Amino acid sequence: MYRWELIQAVTAQGAFGIVRADTAREAVDAAEAVLDAGLRAVEVALTTPGAVGAVEELAASRPDALVGAGTVLDATAARTAVAAGARFLVSPSLHPEVIRAGHRYGVPVLPGVSTPTEMVRALEEGADALKLFPASAVSPSWIRDVRAALPQAPLIPTGGVTIGNAPEWIAAGAVACGMGSALTSGGAAAAGERVSALLDALARARTERGAAHG
Repeated sequence: MYRWELIQAVTAQGAFGIVRADTAREAVDAAEAVLDAGLRAVEVALTTPGAVGAVEELAASRPDALVGAGTVLDATAARTAVAAGARFLVSPSLHPEVIRAGHRYGVPVLPGVSTPTEMVRALEEGADALKLFPASAVSPSWIRDVRAALPQAPLIPTGGVTIGNAPEWIAAGAVACGMGSALTSGGAAAAGERVSALLDALARARTERGAAHG
């Protein structure tokens, strides 16, 4: 896929999973649980011990899934993650070198932003989408206000997003939500139930948003 196709695929469902774990094995198991439940995109945070190996295993065993790397802070980490099979890169903050490295290898990059100034700078640097982090510091109405001035900003709230409030973020104009323990904790059965409920709620929110702007 081209970079623009990848970012469309990552955001297509309105959500992607975020895995942070104590071991690579736990990360792989958590990622597989949400993928088995129907989610198509998941990132493995590089703060997880052995994260690169987990990305590599998931990329090899799940060729149809969109496996990404999170907490990517420099060009070296970006290149290593892409070499392991990461199909998108996410950062908690804005690092132009990560954007350049990802784009060099055809991979979309989602830097972290928290203010309109950072959003504009990230777009100027070529960011493919913007990780609004931490989302718990603001509210869905905040991004509605921001997007009134910056309608071109593709925002992905992350950090504090829950199954209960994710539809509110989508209704406010977010292109997707990044979700961690709200989806992945509790084992495969619990993850399956959560993912199913989440995808249904997000689909309804997108339909309602489309009708409101139709």
